Amino acid sequence: MACNPEVLRHVPLFALLDDDETAVLAGQVQLKKFTPRQRIYKMGDPAGQAYVMVSGVVRVTTVDQDHQELVVDEPTHGEFFGFASMLEQTPHQTTAVALEESVCVEVDRDDIAVLLQRKPMAGMDMLTVLGRQFHASQQLVRLRAMRNPNEVIDREATFGQRIADVVAGFGGSWTFIITFLFVLVGYSMTNIYLGHRAWDPYPFILLNLFLSMLAALQAPVIMMSQNRQDTRDRLRSELDYEVNRRAESEIQGLANKLNGIGDKIADIEDLLRVRGS
Repeated sequence: MACNPEVLRHVPLFALLDDDETAVLAGQVQLKKFTPRQRIYKMGDPAGQAYVMVSGVVRVTTVDQDHQELVVDEPTHGEFFGFASMLEQTPHQTTAVALEESVCVEVDRDDIAVLLQRKPMAGMDMLTVLGRQFHASQQLVRLRAMRNPNEVIDREATFGQRIADVVAGFGGSWTFIITFLFVLVGYSMTNIYLGHRAWDPYPFILLNLFLSMLAALQAPVIMMSQNRQDTRDRLRSELDYEVNRRAESEIQGLANKLNGIGDKIADIEDLLRVRGS
């Protein structure tokens, strides 16, 4: 099914192409329709085409090392999927399935090659768009890797939660203990000194009432602060888990590369041994 050049103008990757370049590309690519639950490609399929979303819903998934299916992307209108494998000519690392009736623009390397042969400057336009997306992805990864749980919690805290932290922090300090001790001693000594003129004579019933009210208010405030601390600890543990998973993945990648280097060295040794004999 032929592609209308107007469709390509809404694709970010081709947004900087002029009218002639867009017309050349539209004459090469095809529009493909997929029915609900139809598989567009699966993991391990040889790379051939990449796709750009026009309408519908497509889910791109992969399988992690624990053999669990992970959702990689659900591209929206104008977004593409399968481009890395198409450009590198490597097997697909993901599986794409249409969740509902969907229409996509199908693009292959020959389509891009024809465009570049006829309009060489179109390559710079596409590289510019890809560079922007690459920088945006880098920035997203950098922000996620550098997230400070304390900053995240503080940024999302309400006014009441901030007050609870201040009250709990002051109530659990030596400043509060010493100040409160002086107040209690001063209150008691003043009422004892005044004798029958005291407003709260011994056994200081009014003071006991104030202390009970203070304890009744202070307990839930402290619990609020503890709940925020639990949230902070949970967020910190989640970030630590993400960092550990990335570190584990990088270590496994390095181990695979070392094993590959070891195999190649062994092959070279065998080759030298055969030539030497």
